Amino acid sequence: MIFKQVFDIKSSTYTYFIASAKGREAVIIDPVIENVDSYIKVLNELDLKLVKVIDTHIHADHVTGATKLKKATNCLTIMGEHTPADAVEIKVKDEEIIKIDQLEIKAIYTPGHTSDSYSFLMQKFLFSGDTLLINGTGRTDFQNGSSKDAYDSIFNRLLKLPSDTILYPGHDYNGKKSSTIGNEIKFNPRLQVNSVDEYVELMSNLNLAKPKLIDRNVSRNIKLGAN
Repeated sequence: MIFKQVFDIKSSTYTYFIASAKGREAVIIDPVIENVDSYIKVLNELDLKLVKVIDTHIHADHVTGATKLKKATNCLTIMGEHTPADAVEIKVKDEEIIKIDQLEIKAIYTPGHTSDSYSFLMQKFLFSGDTLLINGTGRTDFQNGSSKDAYDSIFNRLLKLPSDTILYPGHDYNGKKSSTIGNEIKFNPRLQVNSVDEYVELMSNLNLAKPKLIDRNVSRNIKLGAN
């Protein structure tokens, strides 16, 4: 299997390339528009045919490269069915399977960071978007976010996965590339709560600054990055 993790310094975003083998079909998860040319270079170097692009949710801190990739490769765009982005070609339901060549990726509806957030599970790899981060969790104070929904998504969906499931988040701000569900249960400070009420209180007191370009980015991402 081909797996490549790419980091965008400006937005601290992780983008993922997945394919079963060289010369086969590929999928990209959470592309950043400024990096599309470099993604295409990677695809060409590995002789991969990009067939699908997945966005885990409507991003606030960067513009998706989905439309630009579609124009360059004729790939299909995918998001969860709760997305407000009408331009998305395939809207998957909770637990629906996405097939790429010999690979199967399961969609998991995990609202909380935003109302349209999905995570994606392939074998033992979990692509959690901004729902579950390494030593953190996604903020819940904009885009119809809900700390109660986030608690349910994290504790009753993602943390129920096997402890050796490898976590690949949509972001990291400390240079960490991956974790496991077991490590997050033990060491993630946001998860050391005893109830949904404790989690809601914790998230309500983060006092995080509003992302600088959220209004521009969200409006563009609803159009899948098109101008």
